[in-house]
Amino acid sequence: MIEVYSYARCSTCQKALNWLAAKGVDAAVRDIKTEHPTAEQLRAAAEKSGLPLKRFFNTSGQLYRGMELSKKLPAMSEGEQLALLASDGMLVKRPLLVTEDKAFPGFREAEWAEILGLTD
Repeated sequence: MIEVYSYARCSTCQKALNWLAAKGVDAAVRDIKTEHPTAEQLRAAAEKSGLPLKRFFNTSGQLYRGMELSKKLPAMSEGEQLALLASDGMLVKRPLLVTEDKAFPGFREAEWAEILGLTD
Protein backbone atom coordinates (compact mmCIF):
# COMPACT_ATOMS: atom_id res chain seq x y z
CA MET A 1 0.00 0.00 0.00
CA ILE A 2 1.18 3.47 -0.88
CA GLU A 3 0.21 6.42 1.30
CA VAL A 4 0.82 10.08 0.64
CA TYR A 5 0.31 12.62 3.39
CA SER A 6 -0.41 15.92 1.69
CA TYR A 7 -2.02 19.31 2.18
CA ALA A 8 -4.59 20.45 -0.38
CA ARG A 9 -3.30 24.04 -0.50
CA CYS A 10 0.33 22.96 -1.02
CA SER A 11 1.47 23.35 -4.64
CA THR A 12 4.25 20.79 -4.18
CA CYS A 13 1.72 18.28 -2.88
CA GLN A 14 -0.53 18.93 -5.87
CA LYS A 15 2.44 18.47 -8.21
CA ALA A 16 3.33 15.17 -6.50
CA LEU A 17 -0.24 13.85 -6.68
CA ASN A 18 -0.48 14.84 -10.37
CA TRP A 19 2.83 13.08 -11.02
CA LEU A 20 1.55 9.91 -9.31
CA ALA A 21 -1.66 10.03 -11.35
CA ALA A 22 0.28 10.50 -14.59
CA LYS A 23 2.38 7.45 -13.69
CA GLY A 24 -0.77 5.43 -12.95
CA VAL A 25 0.14 4.96 -9.30
CA ASP A 26 -2.78 4.37 -6.95
CA ALA A 27 -2.11 5.90 -3.55
CA ALA A 28 -4.16 6.51 -0.44
CA VAL A 29 -4.07 10.27 0.07
CA ARG A 30 -4.19 11.48 3.66
CA ASP A 31 -4.80 15.10 4.64
CA ILE A 32 -1.74 15.89 6.74
CA LYS A 33 -3.69 18.47 8.71
CA THR A 34 -6.63 16.26 9.75
CA GLU A 35 -5.14 12.75 9.40
CA HIS A 36 -1.57 13.47 10.40
CA PRO A 37 0.71 10.54 11.16
CA THR A 38 1.19 9.30 14.71
CA ALA A 39 4.52 9.28 16.50
CA GLU A 40 4.85 5.55 15.80
CA GLN A 41 4.04 6.01 12.11
CA LEU A 42 6.62 8.79 11.92
CA ARG A 43 9.22 6.65 13.69
CA ALA A 44 8.59 3.84 11.20
CA ALA A 45 8.76 6.27 8.25
CA ALA A 46 12.05 7.71 9.48
CA GLU A 47 13.50 4.20 9.87
CA LYS A 48 12.29 3.22 6.39
CA SER A 49 13.78 6.35 4.86
CA GLY A 50 17.20 6.10 6.48
CA LEU A 51 17.08 9.88 6.88
CA PRO A 52 17.58 11.81 10.12
CA LEU A 53 14.36 12.76 11.88
CA LYS A 54 15.08 16.46 11.38
CA ARG A 55 14.41 15.94 7.64
CA PHE A 56 10.77 15.22 8.51
CA PHE A 57 10.19 18.75 9.83
CA ASN A 58 8.59 21.36 7.57
CA THR A 59 11.30 23.94 8.18
CA SER A 60 9.68 26.49 5.88
CA GLY A 61 6.33 26.37 7.66
CA GLN A 62 4.93 29.20 9.75
CA LEU A 63 4.42 26.94 12.76
CA TYR A 64 8.03 25.71 12.70
CA ARG A 65 9.35 29.26 12.48
CA GLY A 66 6.87 30.61 15.03
CA MET A 67 7.91 27.97 17.55
CA GLU A 68 11.59 28.75 16.83
CA LEU A 69 12.23 25.04 16.41
CA SER A 70 15.54 25.55 14.63
CA LYS A 71 16.90 26.59 18.05
CA LYS A 72 15.02 23.97 20.09
CA LEU A 73 15.34 20.76 18.03
CA PRO A 74 19.05 20.10 18.69
CA ALA A 75 18.38 19.84 22.44
CA MET A 76 15.31 17.60 22.04
CA SER A 77 15.39 13.82 22.28
CA GLU A 78 14.11 11.69 19.40
CA GLY A 79 11.00 10.87 21.44
CA GLU A 80 10.30 14.54 22.05
CA GLN A 81 10.78 15.33 18.36
CA LEU A 82 8.42 12.51 17.35
CA ALA A 83 5.78 13.65 19.84
CA LEU A 84 6.08 17.20 18.52
CA LEU A 85 5.80 16.09 14.88
CA ALA A 86 2.77 13.95 15.72
CA SER A 87 1.07 16.82 17.54
CA ASP A 88 0.41 18.86 14.38
CA GLY A 89 0.56 17.71 10.77
CA MET A 90 1.66 21.15 9.65
CA LEU A 91 5.03 20.48 11.27
CA VAL A 92 5.62 17.50 8.98
CA LYS A 93 7.43 18.02 5.68
CA ARG A 94 5.03 17.33 2.88
CA PRO A 95 4.17 15.51 0.85
CA LEU A 96 5.24 12.44 2.80
CA LEU A 97 5.40 9.26 0.72
CA VAL A 98 5.15 6.00 2.67
CA THR A 99 5.22 2.51 1.20
CA GLU A 100 5.51 -0.87 2.88
CA ASP A 101 9.29 -0.64 3.10
CA LYS A 102 10.30 2.92 2.12
CA ALA A 103 9.46 6.52 2.96
CA PHE A 104 10.48 9.96 1.73
CA PRO A 105 9.56 13.44 3.03
CA GLY A 106 9.13 16.06 0.33
CA PHE A 107 8.75 15.52 -3.39
CA ARG A 108 11.64 14.73 -5.67
CA GLU A 109 10.69 12.86 -8.81
CA ALA A 110 13.90 10.81 -8.93
CA GLU A 111 13.58 9.61 -5.33
CA TRP A 112 9.88 8.83 -5.66
CA ALA A 113 10.46 6.98 -8.95
CA GLU A 114 13.17 4.88 -7.31
CA ILE A 115 11.06 4.13 -4.24
CA LEU A 116 8.10 3.15 -6.39
CA GLY A 117 10.20 1.17 -8.87
CA LEU A 118 9.21 3.36 -11.82
CA THR A 119 11.46 3.69 -14.83
CA ASP A 120 10.82 5.69 -17.96
